Amino acid sequence: MKKKLLIAGLIVLLVLVLDQVLKIWVKSTFTVYDEPINLLGDWFRLIYIENQGMAFGTTFGSSQWAKLALSIFRIGAIIGIGYYWYKQAKAGVRTEFLIALGFIFAGATGNLIDSMFYDFVFNYDPCISFNHLPGSGIKSDCGIFGEIETRHTGFLQGNVVDMFQFNFTWPSWVPGLGGNEVFPAIWNIADASISLGVIMILIRQRKYFPKKKKNEELPVDESVQE
Repeated sequence: MKKKLLIAGLIVLLVLVLDQVLKIWVKSTFTVYDEPINLLGDWFRLIYIENQGMAFGTTFGSSQWAKLALSIFRIGAIIGIGYYWYKQAKAGVRTEFLIALGFIFAGATGNLIDSMFYDFVFNYDPCISFNHLPGSGIKSDCGIFGEIETRHTGFLQGNVVDMFQFNFTWPSWVPGLGGNEVFPAIWNIADASISLGVIMILIRQRKYFPKKKKNEELPVDESVQE
């Protein structure tokens, strides 16, 4: 059990370190937002943006309580996954399954760290587009842009930093999709880690959750006499 947890734990640590190092580097050095930099041709690119919601930029309402509820949900999910992870290790499951759970745990934790601490570590600019939040009731004077409603800030209220994007479009002959982007979302290592863990579980579920074979004969109760 200890060896399995050590292997999975090291992978979780590696994902968390890579995720946070890259986010801090991007947030500390990039001064241009929403402008792509090609990494592998023009099909895979780096583009700095932040999102106020869930993975892949999914939003969760404009109120302070909506974001707080999302962050609390993340904390609950992380605690639940961690407990389940430990119980499965004690039960002697495959190391591969613990690694898959570890990917999900690491990804959820990585994005939670952003929302917990980044507002205290980095300067907050209410005039940047990804900090705008119509309906929040918090107004800031953004010069030539006028008065803008911006998001709430503080513990569990921070944005999540994203930076990767695939640049593919559907062929023109695909009905209803031709010319549209295949996967327009901008994502980070934490998002990819969650997705990888879920995909591993979906593909390998028969190995992770083997069906128990039924006994061919029922046990005989020796206390019953004919």
